Order: sequence, then C-alpha cells, then structure tokens
Amino acid sequence: MEIILRPETPQDYPAIRQLVSRAFAHAPHSDGDEQNLVERLRQTNVALPETCLVAEINGKIVGHIMFSKVTVAHLKACGLAPLAVEPTYQNLGIGGQLITRGHQILKAQGFTCSIVLGHAAYYPKFGYQKALAYNITSPFPVPNENFMVKAFQPFTLTEATMVKYPAAFA
Repeated sequence: MEIILRPETPQDYPAIRQLVSRAFAHAPHSDGDEQNLVERLRQTNVALPETCLVAEINGKIVGHIMFSKVTVAHLKACGLAPLAVEPTYQNLGIGGQLITRGHQILKAQGFTCSIVLGHAAYYPKFGYQKALAYNITSPFPVPNENFMVKAFQPFTLTEATMVKYPAAFA
C-alpha cells in the first residue's frame, strides 16, 4: 500500500470535507464542526497552505492535516487542527506521516513551535509535551494533558502566556 502525501488543492476540498466529517463523527470530544473549521481557516487566510496536506492511497484521499497561525507571545507559532484519517484507514500510520511531514515543513520555515489540543497518548509520539512545561496556557478549559506543544527550536517564556487562536476557531 503506497501512501502519497501532497499539498491539498481546491479540487480536493469536497473530499476533504467529507473525510473530516466521517473521521470525527464518533470522536468523543468532537463538537461536530471540524469540517466547517477547515473551511473557515482557509477562508480567513490563517491556514498555512504548504502544511495543508492530504494522504492518498490509490487516488483516494484517506487523510488530511492542517496547520494554522496562532499567537504565542513573540514566537512564530502555529496550531495543528484538525488531523483526520478515514476511519477504515486509521491505525496504519497515516496520521503520523502527515504530522511528520507537516513538522518538517514548519521547521524549515523557521517556526518555533506547534500547539495541539488532542489525545494525550497519541501526540507525545511526535514530540508534543504538556504546554504548561513551556509556560503556555490554553484559552479553553481543557485538561492539561491534552493541551500540548512541539518545540522546533529552544525557547523560553518567563511568564505564563495564553495562546490566542484566530476567530475562525470560535
């Protein structure tokens, strides 16, 4: 099974919308709005286009990832949201490949870090750590173990700093 990772194109948008909707249909912490979030992030130009990637198998889109600009003090920061894999293709490493490729692009572009609100047992596999260890706090009431940061380069925040998400996340 060959997995092809590539940037999304406008022709992919309908398939991505359906994929994201299916991927989050039974997720325990989903608000059911993830597919709309993807569209809002694109429309408001906060998504980082070179990190909006799809995974294809035999010409079918089976995975999608998006990183967007967020504000964390003076840092060049982004947020990972959402990551979606077709339910029948989950647990095959597709999400991990999308994350790894996205991280490579972000690091090459000089990003300091990536923020994620996600599964506490999954994202640490890719270098994410509790954001509180970096003095970064969430604007949402979420468990500390689910709010994480991946540092691409060393940084220090001497005071607690809350992430500011773009309005598209509201």
